[in-house]
Amino acid sequence: MTGTPLILLTNDDGIDSPVMPVLKRALNAVAKTVIFAPDRNWSASGHPKTMHKMLRADPIEWEDGSTAYKSSGAPPDCVALANLGVLAEKPSLVVSGINLGANMGYDLFYSGTVAAAVEGVIDGLPAIAFSRVHPVESDDYTGQAQFAAKLAGGVLERGLPVGTLLNVNFPRCDWEKVAGVAITRLGKRVYLDELVRRKDPRGRDYFWIGGQPPSGVSEHGTDIWATENNLISVTPISLDITAHRMIDELRRWDIETLL
Repeated sequence: MTGTPLILLTNDDGIDSPVMPVLKRALNAVAKTVIFAPDRNWSASGHPKTMHKMLRADPIEWEDGSTAYKSSGAPPDCVALANLGVLAEKPSLVVSGINLGANMGYDLFYSGTVAAAVEGVIDGLPAIAFSRVHPVESDDYTGQAQFAAKLAGGVLERGLPVGTLLNVNFPRCDWEKVAGVAITRLGKRVYLDELVRRKDPRGRDYFWIGGQPPSGVSEHGTDIWATENNLISVTPISLDITAHRMIDELRRWDIETLL
């Protein structure tokens, strides 16, 4: 990579996430880093793109004296705004997280953290999404942040294939008990959602989607298996989600005869 790299740091927990200062300090040791994050929590927001109302991107002074940006937009909006010109220089890498909760398996379709990284890839930038399984309030995230910074440095040096991002999940154990790193594939999430039905003061039904936290199938080699064994899971994700094995099968259906 030529020139001085710039890391764009965002998240979906909002700019006030306690992890942001820790991760910003660690990334600063690798490259110049600018925070461009939502002004509120966007967890489980998927990949919204604001097209029909104005967006704010207010500069604020970060604790280290640098300028950060607090946006009214969703995580993908933050990446798009930064890359389209709100920042004076183009980012070299998007780092999203560290999310306060896992993003494994089917979670990727819900995750605002991963959506910000995906937006970076769509915009032609390499990107990494970081998440922590069952975050512990007492954890200062120093170890996770230092690992994230080293991996970010590796991506800046080596690059990533076009249309690809890295999805990283830290296990729930204390940092001192992390057993290593596993290169993984996505596992199968099992959601335990329940419908909660209630009445408002006028007698009309309203609903919550409740239930227990999701579980997963702990199949060897998956992100779920890795984190359950105190391993950091690093999963390469391709934006091409075509079911290639189904193409020849669909041709045998003679779908064109339906016209």
